[in-house]
Amino acid sequence: MSDTQITELAGRHYLISQLLAGGVEVASPVRDRGIDLIAYVDRVNDQPEFFACPIQLKANIEARFGIEKKYEKVRNLLMVYAWKVSTPVPELYALTYQEVVELLESRNHTKTQSWIKEGGGYSLNVNDTWREILQPFRMKPEAWQDTILSVCRTGRTKSMKHTTAEA
Repeated sequence: MSDTQITELAGRHYLISQLLAGGVEVASPVRDRGIDLIAYVDRVNDQPEFFACPIQLKANIEARFGIEKKYEKVRNLLMVYAWKVSTPVPELYALTYQEVVELLESRNHTKTQSWIKEGGGYSLNVNDTWREILQPFRMKPEAWQDTILSVCRTGRTKSMKHTTAEA
């Protein structure tokens, strides 16, 4: 699957199916301004509450990880990485913008020219070390609702203490 539009569509539809399977509703913005989807929970324990979280999807046929600084301005943005989207079982990883930056900082990737320059960012092919670092952020359907609620309430998907200490 070398067509990037097909890769993006495959990743988007897989993500939507996983969100819905996890009890999270999904809306699509009409315009692309850095938000690909809006995931929301409109009932918590049968109580009518509403929590919404913007998602920026990065879909790829291989395992790639990174971020662009332009996403910093979107509050509570959840970065979702869809890997191996051309296989029967793609992988999904979800981190907030801040969590991605903290992981990159822990490995000194924010000291590179590609990050420092205006409008910069950083991207890497995921090796075994990075795969292990990102494991706590791997998503299954049953984790989506708690993840969305956590991002809305705290601005984080996970406690970073354990994850960055090992990085």
